[in-house]
Amino acid sequence: MSDLAPRTPYVRALSAVYEGQLARARVARVPLLFVACLQSIGLLVLLRGVVDDAKVSEKQQIVSGAVVLVVAFVALNLLAQRLGHLRASGGLAYYAALGTPPSAVVLGTAASYATFALPGTVVTAVTGALLYDLPLAHLWVLLPVAVLGGAALAGVGAALGLLAPKPEVATVLGQLGMTLVLFLGLVRPARMPVPLRPLLAVVPSTYAVNALREAFATHPRYGVLAANLAVCAAVGAVALVVAGAAFRRAVGR
Repeated sequence: MSDLAPRTPYVRALSAVYEGQLARARVARVPLLFVACLQSIGLLVLLRGVVDDAKVSEKQQIVSGAVVLVVAFVALNLLAQRLGHLRASGGLAYYAALGTPPSAVVLGTAASYATFALPGTVVTAVTGALLYDLPLAHLWVLLPVAVLGGAALAGVGAALGLLAPKPEVATVLGQLGMTLVLFLGLVRPARMPVPLRPLLAVVPSTYAVNALREAFATHPRYGVLAANLAVCAAVGAVALVVAGAAFRRAVGR
C-alpha cells in the first residue's frame, strides 16, 4: 500500500482507536463481563469443594490463577479473535491508510476490552479471597498485575490474531492459549506433571499468577512481585514489536 496518510500523532491515534473499539465493545459489554467472570468464579466454587483442606499456598495459586484467567479471556482470547477479524475484513488497511501506528491499534483495541474486563477481575479476586479465607489487605497488587500481565497476554493475543492466516485459525489459537493459561495457572508448579513444567517458564501468565499470589499473602515479598511484573512488562514489549511487524506485513507496509 503506497498512498498512506502521514503518521498520526501517537497519543491521538491511540485515543481514537480506543474510543472506536470501546464503542463497538460496549454493545456486548454485558455478555463479555458475564462470561469472563462467570467461568472463573465457577472454577473457584468447584475447586473449593475439592481442596477444602488445601494448604494456604494452594489456595493462593487457585485464586490467582482464576483471576488471571479473566485477564487472559479478554487480553489473549478476544483480542486474537478481534485482530484476526480486522485483518480478514480489511480493518487493518483502514487504520494503515489513516497513518495509525501499529502499536496504537493493538494497545487501543486491547485497552477497550480491558475496560470491561477490569470489574470482572476485581469481583473474581474478592470472591476468591472470601471463598478461600485469604487476606484482602494487599489487593491493590491486582492493578499492576492486571495492567502488566494483561499487556503481556494482549501482546501474545495480538500476535496470534495478526499472524493467523484466517480468522478461524485466530479463534482456535486464542482458545488454545486461554486453555493453556487455565491449566498452568490453577496448578502449583510442584504438582505440575514434569513434562509440562518447562511450559511454565515460557507462558507469560505464569509470571502474572506468581505476582498476584503475593497479594494474597500476609506478608507479600515485594522483590518477587517486582521481578515477576518486570518479566510481564518485557514479554509485553517484545510481543508488541512482533504484533507491529505482523501488522505492517498484513497491510504491505
